[in-house]
Amino acid sequence: MSTLNLKALPGVCFLTAMTLVTAMGDQIVLKDGDRVTGSIVKKDGQTVTILSKNFGAVTLKWDDIQTVKTDQPLNVVLAGDQTVKANIQTQDGRVAVEAPGGPRVVEPGGIVALRNDAEQRAYERFRHPGLLDLWTVNGSLSLAGTKGNAKTLVITTPLNFARVSSTSRTTAYFNSIRSSATINGVNAQTANAIRGGWGYSRNLTSRLFLNGFNDYEYDKFQSLDLRVVLGGGAGFHAWKGKNGTLDLVGGGAWNREKFDPAPKAAFTRNSAEAYWGDDLAYKLSARTSLVQSFRMFNNLSTTGQYRMNFDVGATTALTKWLTWNVSVSDRYLSNPVPGRLANDLLYTTGLGFTFAR
Repeated sequence: MSTLNLKALPGVCFLTAMTLVTAMGDQIVLKDGDRVTGSIVKKDGQTVTILSKNFGAVTLKWDDIQTVKTDQPLNVVLAGDQTVKANIQTQDGRVAVEAPGGPRVVEPGGIVALRNDAEQRAYERFRHPGLLDLWTVNGSLSLAGTKGNAKTLVITTPLNFARVSSTSRTTAYFNSIRSSATINGVNAQTANAIRGGWGYSRNLTSRLFLNGFNDYEYDKFQSLDLRVVLGGGAGFHAWKGKNGTLDLVGGGAWNREKFDPAPKAAFTRNSAEAYWGDDLAYKLSARTSLVQSFRMFNNLSTTGQYRMNFDVGATTALTKWLTWNVSVSDRYLSNPVPGRLANDLLYTTGLGFTFAR
């Protein structure tokens, strides 16, 4: 007759407990018979992300899932933007939502989204951000120069701020260039321009939005002491894909320009304008992103005159915060001060930084 080894009992209990713990977790069975066990992170559209015990984060298609059963309650979004905290389990091809207020059974397509608590907090922060939340800052300070027979120095400081939530977008920018050259003992400035401003847009529907903006500009070699533009209008989200967005905008603006074309007397021009253009953001690769903006301002006070603004930039992430930036900023004025060119181009490249909160 065999006897129970009491010394081995703790080890047996430990192994049994570990087996039970391992068996716990959210369970997903695919239509091809594969099984994934872990913790469901989210369902976004037709994509389900589960943190697997053996394979890390795994992405699955919702339509490829045969059955699903959760071990811990998730934030379940149902049709009509109703969110409940509940476990879910597939029953006869439908999904049982075991909510505290009473269970219900819905079709698989009735599950709009799933989020664990961390994803839900991030979602709520995105929908109702604080004043300092969701800001992304990109910028750089670039220096270039020579020393010898000729001395030159070029300083550029592009900065961009963006705050994007589910209902609004706030942006601000600052760009300047200052350069000088000394040749044969004679020093002279060769460029001195500053551009800056801000913009705000708010969604009315999933496609339509209202926007407003305020721009400032100084350009010594265009004899422009200050240009102030205040405008607003409406826009249309023409395209939104996995790698980018395209918005079309249009509206009206008021433009005040003060010129000082010495030795001639300074003068000021005020004009109403109609504007139209586009904003494009596109992810070229996992590390490189492209942004482009175009605006045409047609003068309504003096017909036939116009301005054009074109900006494009690319950012490549070298590390988490260090980037390589390239930007081009072009301004065209159909009626410049006599003796000045109609077009001014500002381009910069160099190392920069990015910061997100």
